[in-house]
Amino acid sequence: MQKKVVAIHDISGLGKCSLTVAIPILSALKVQCCPFPTAVLSNQSEYPKYSFCDLTCEMKNYSNVWGELGFEFDSIYTGFLGSKEQVDIVLDFINVHKDSFIVVDPVMGDDGLMYTCFDEAMRAELKKLVSFSDMTTPNLTEALYLVGDSYENLDLSDSEILNVAKRVSILGPDKVIITGIKSGNCIYNLSYDATENEHYFSGKPFNGRSYSGTGDIFSSIVCGMLCRGFDFDISVNTASEFISKAIEYTSGFETDRNDGVMFEEFLGDLTSL
Repeated sequence: MQKKVVAIHDISGLGKCSLTVAIPILSALKVQCCPFPTAVLSNQSEYPKYSFCDLTCEMKNYSNVWGELGFEFDSIYTGFLGSKEQVDIVLDFINVHKDSFIVVDPVMGDDGLMYTCFDEAMRAELKKLVSFSDMTTPNLTEALYLVGDSYENLDLSDSEILNVAKRVSILGPDKVIITGIKSGNCIYNLSYDATENEHYFSGKPFNGRSYSGTGDIFSSIVCGMLCRGFDFDISVNTASEFISKAIEYTSGFETDRNDGVMFEEFLGDLTSL
């Protein structure tokens, strides 16, 4: 049977992130993406101006109808959540689908800064959500927050980052991927599997260009590949290679970083897996 992944994200008309990337990437991996939208935006929020339609109230109806119809899912994958109420709805949904593989991307901040739309209470809610996950994909800033360390100092050794990953795992998830770690002219990820007591770093050259939505692309690829039964290390390496190629290609054009990367050029790489 074809695998089904519930993707609980917002959707933006412009700016490649969240559902805009999750749907085509999971589809390319031959996995059915079942969108569970949290909000609709004219364009993603890093642009100077955007329209925003909050779907929190509809999320409850959405979840209830799926429950009444008895739908089942192989994986539940969450991204940006804008309020405590949305987190509570997601936790209720997870509780109903206890057999699903839970992937949480705890979107809270980056580069040593927390997003201004979140307060300490909301970040505590996202930490609680991570405790219910099987895999979580924080960046280094988010991982440090999850374990209660100062998230402003990102100058850590590999052994210190591994220690952070292990402490995140203690919260609940067996698999932890700390993404977007920058060191010199490289950018890399740390993957930690508590079940196998294994870890590894996977890096790529960093050309100094960053684009919106690459974290969503990464998590979507790993989620879809794990759902299909690929090994953890193969899934992470595939996601890293895919993003590296998309960034390198996109950087050859003069585009707004908020537009995201031209990942569509490489979807065939995923389909051929």
